[in-house]
Amino acid sequence: MEQIKAYLDQIATISNEDWAFFTSKLQRREIPKKDIFLKVNEIENHISFIETGVVRLFIPKDNPEKEITFGFSFNNQFISAYDSFLTQHPSAYQLQALTKTTLLSITYNDLQEVYAKTQIGNFIGRLTAERLFLIKSKREQNLLNLTAEERYLKLFKERPELLKVIPLKYISSYIGITAQALSRIRKRL
Repeated sequence: MEQIKAYLDQIATISNEDWAFFTSKLQRREIPKKDIFLKVNEIENHISFIETGVVRLFIPKDNPEKEITFGFSFNNQFISAYDSFLTQHPSAYQLQALTKTTLLSITYNDLQEVYAKTQIGNFIGRLTAERLFLIKSKREQNLLNLTAEERYLKLFKERPELLKVIPLKYISSYIGITAQALSRIRKRL
């Protein structure tokens, strides 16, 4: 709970009452390594804060080599199939723990109650939504404006820990190239 408190304290001052109410709604979930904890066509019912671990967002395909990885989340970040969470419609993608992952999760209904009963709830919700939007927008701009090599270099300048925990096949998919093309880029560098 200390990690999420420190994260939220950077955003706003939370009263003891609001904090107690919010934390009463959180549940800790342990996700085993490689476990897919939200599948296609399931409705996302949680927003979660990652205490430890790495989560991959991806679109599955019949051939696993053709899966499309489009996001990663790490310690001290929020994770959700946010579009499914907001609309309460089935997800078009999956969430997978790439490492053993510990989440602090709040359900859709409990979050609505936090919004309604606390002074800080809507503010935190808005800032979390803005963060998720900025990550998505930045990725789209990178795909449109940068070469594959530039995307690779930028990714590892910003997130050098990726090499340690994420298989290259997921990284290549994330930057929009084949594993073979990534291998050629890495040989040139």
